[in-house]
Amino acid sequence: MTTILRLPGDPAELTLPALLLRNAEDHGDLPALSWRTETGAGWTTLTWSEVRREAATLAAGYAALGVERGEHVLMMMTNRPEHWLSDLALTYLGAVPVTVYGTAAPEQVAHIARHSRARVAIVEGARELGCWEPLLADPGTRLERLVVAEAAQAGPHRTYESLKGHEPLGSWGNLGVLEKNGGVLEQRGLLKAGTQGRTDVFEKAWRETRATDPLTVVYTSGTTGEPRGVRVTHRNVVLNAHALNRLVDLPDHVEHLCYLPLAHIAERMLGIYLPVFRASHVYLCPDPAQVGAIARELRPAQFFGVPRVWEKLAAAVRTALAGLPARRRADVDAAMETARARVACRERGEDPPAELEEAYRTAKERVLDPILALAGFDRLVWTASASAPMPPEVADFWAGFGLVIMDAWGLTETIGVATTNSPAAFRRGSVGRPLDGLELRTAEDGEILVRGTTVFDGYLRADGTVEDARDAEGWFATGDLGRIGDDGFLRLTGRKKEMIVTSTGKNVSPAHVENTLKEHPVVDQAYVHGDGRPYLVALLVPDPAAAEDPADLAEAVAHAVAQANTRLSRTEQIRRYRVLDREWSPATGELTPSLKLRRTAVQERYGDVIEQLYTF
Repeated sequence: MTTILRLPGDPAELTLPALLLRNAEDHGDLPALSWRTETGAGWTTLTWSEVRREAATLAAGYAALGVERGEHVLMMMTNRPEHWLSDLALTYLGAVPVTVYGTAAPEQVAHIARHSRARVAIVEGARELGCWEPLLADPGTRLERLVVAEAAQAGPHRTYESLKGHEPLGSWGNLGVLEKNGGVLEQRGLLKAGTQGRTDVFEKAWRETRATDPLTVVYTSGTTGEPRGVRVTHRNVVLNAHALNRLVDLPDHVEHLCYLPLAHIAERMLGIYLPVFRASHVYLCPDPAQVGAIARELRPAQFFGVPRVWEKLAAAVRTALAGLPARRRADVDAAMETARARVACRERGEDPPAELEEAYRTAKERVLDPILALAGFDRLVWTASASAPMPPEVADFWAGFGLVIMDAWGLTETIGVATTNSPAAFRRGSVGRPLDGLELRTAEDGEILVRGTTVFDGYLRADGTVEDARDAEGWFATGDLGRIGDDGFLRLTGRKKEMIVTSTGKNVSPAHVENTLKEHPVVDQAYVHGDGRPYLVALLVPDPAAAEDPADLAEAVAHAVAQANTRLSRTEQIRRYRVLDREWSPATGELTPSLKLRRTAVQERYGDVIEQLYTF
């Protein structure tokens, strides 16, 4: 059962530092943060009282560097302790930590540096310096100092791990600083002030923070145009966490595997803010490629993944199942059908019949859990997804193991989750109902409008002021299209700004067509084009492992397109397509760091291929 945590005041007036103090007082000996420096190494863990002490030390050190209340401090690091703890430390000073995607292009980094007017940036090491160092000399920025977590160029390679083992906890004495006026990376005790009794800076600063103060700025990943800075307050975050905590019943002090970028609102909520609210335990995973191995080791009770993560995990399990003997595979198929039947009952709001419940219990214990244990998923009580529509075929696959992936929907502007399914009420194919404190409606054209206490108060302007994006009645137009059913569940239908208008004047949602194509397991990624054209074409990235015979991949893709076309209107059907031989990713530029399709980038990169599809 989820612990009913003591709240040190009205949730609407709480700040993150107040919750951290509560954790140190009420749960000080419980684990808060764990990490390891290499694969196979043991975990290093800080308790909640140690986390608060480290944050105080860091806060004093950053204050000694000149960081002031209200100013933005940029960070580009993986999910490592220096990142997580510096984020909290800056918050307790009243400064505003802003994480930048590690995959951001130099032009995007420069834009954020100029727009945020930051004077200090904290980066991981030599790789990041190549992008950030030129900005010290850029007259368009105010950047004065770079703090380097791995000060490899400043002498011996020393990270927090080595410092903790050899010096008093909280010394952090050898982080490098690159100064704008000197241009020399010098090794010095960056946070020496923290060991000289200056933590009074921390204690004084956080008590002056108010719930309406900015907690962070999250720059949108920019599917179109330049990233926009979304200003997020303590109140936004605490009320969102309060609503989510009441919605999902989790074990006490539940663990969270933090592997998604902390530049994304989802991981900021799941990996920093909710753990502080819940006094739970965060395991840092700096390399997302290791998430499967760590999940197998930890066997977490909760797991969040964007649809692409669930797709890849499902593909791995399918591959393992394909190698089973025929009799064993038949047992698995029967067990999965039993699990799906039970999920269907729960979806209808019905208690499963006693016979079905007993059959599921037996199937789970003897067949399904041993398979899930191979992935570390046999203890899961909450599974969720967001950021993009979950392909129905993937959701159905996991339902065969009794796992209902609770699809949610929201934006950075809604502090992540705005609507979600829950174990108590879910509809597959929907993104759930609004959280407490949020109102939802659709405009005449189907655009989803939201209003409530967890909706942001505006976009950051370059001069530091905030541009309110809500109308006179407080409604924010999300740009997403959807419909709200009689049951109150929201179903997404597309993206307003991404609508295709064909040469015949027909409106088509490319997301809807792409998701229909991807329901077939052989279609891994899809891009649909047709704006101003007489018909739609598609670029498809296949999953060779999903074809029964790799030699028949082309035939399998053709079958997938034909199957999708039977479910699409004539205007939505794919007339021609091209199969590509390279997967899209943030590194290659076709996806944003949050794994959303960059439509403009795909169109520009494959412009010649698209033209060929319209040339007979």
